[in-house]
Amino acid sequence: MAGYSTRVRSDIARWRQAGLIDAATSDRLTRDVEANERTSFSFGSILAMMAALLFGAAILIFVAANWDAIPRLARVAALFAIILAGYVGGALLKTRDHAAIGEALWIVASAAFGGSIALIGQMYHLSGDEASAVVTWGAGTALAAVALRSNALTVASVGIADTWLFLKGFDYYHGVFPHFFVVMAAVLFAISFWTRSQAARHLIILSLLFYLTLLVMHHETLPVAIPLVVASALLFAASVFAPEPVDRIVQLGGRLPLHALLGFLTGLAMIQFALADESTYNSGFAVASVVALAGIVAAIVLAGRESRGLRWLAYLGFAFELAIIYVVTLQSMLDTAGFFLAAAVLLGILAIIIIRVEKRMKGPTGATA
Repeated sequence: MAGYSTRVRSDIARWRQAGLIDAATSDRLTRDVEANERTSFSFGSILAMMAALLFGAAILIFVAANWDAIPRLARVAALFAIILAGYVGGALLKTRDHAAIGEALWIVASAAFGGSIALIGQMYHLSGDEASAVVTWGAGTALAAVALRSNALTVASVGIADTWLFLKGFDYYHGVFPHFFVVMAAVLFAISFWTRSQAARHLIILSLLFYLTLLVMHHETLPVAIPLVVASALLFAASVFAPEPVDRIVQLGGRLPLHALLGFLTGLAMIQFALADESTYNSGFAVASVVALAGIVAAIVLAGRESRGLRWLAYLGFAFELAIIYVVTLQSMLDTAGFFLAAAVLLGILAIIIIRVEKRMKGPTGATA
């Protein structure tokens, strides 16, 4: 698949051949693309980053395998040496225009810091559980991200926070739900603006949806799902009708409608699962299904042309709605052959809808119905 700069160069050549721009404008546009093209993540840089990560993992595994044979002071010194070498070496490489390798070394240093917490805690028999160690690891990585203004370390901090959420969220024995994750997410979201990490902001929003899913597993569904649906619908409306000011605030590259639609569909799925067993006795499931289908259509009409990803998420949501409506309301009335017939009809309807929508979205922006 061609990259962005390659596609832009192809478009510039096509515009020039069609007479839409002159030769001077074509040259200026081409030079601007070349000047702003990101070359740090070339294939060689990616291989170097992978090599650095494997090297760091090999060091940690070697230290762990020979832990008892290494003197205690040498163990601590070796761990801190790896951390220092990773951060300092990464900073030097960043200043010498080797950004990808420098970020990789910072990730190695962060991994070494996490390994050090576990190994030193084991060596000195320090009290605490895995979740507490993960919080310490995440806090140290976040501080490093702020100090070094690192995009990669910010994403790593979010990943570590997600690990803590997973450990605490499925810890049914203690029964303490990790509400502190909301505070962690807010702090990391603020840090992402300083480190210019748009990827971290996307990951934080997805992580909050995972948090709400875990919350539904521990508490009542409707008090969580209904506010999620309403908030997602309001965010979608704001991002569609006032895209520029909203994106200046959240800085998600215009992808807030995609996240809002995902939150909307997630909340309605929670409601539908909660009401599925009672669908015969009340109309709550039917109302939720109608709202979901109406929301999918509205999302495609309002923002589908600008975002292919949003359209495909809407298609997946539509397919899910067809499947769950069938399973809840029709399955008991159809035998095996009928099931295959119904599945074929539903897939055919879905294919026709997708083909027609894609044709309309590819048409001229100003075309009338």
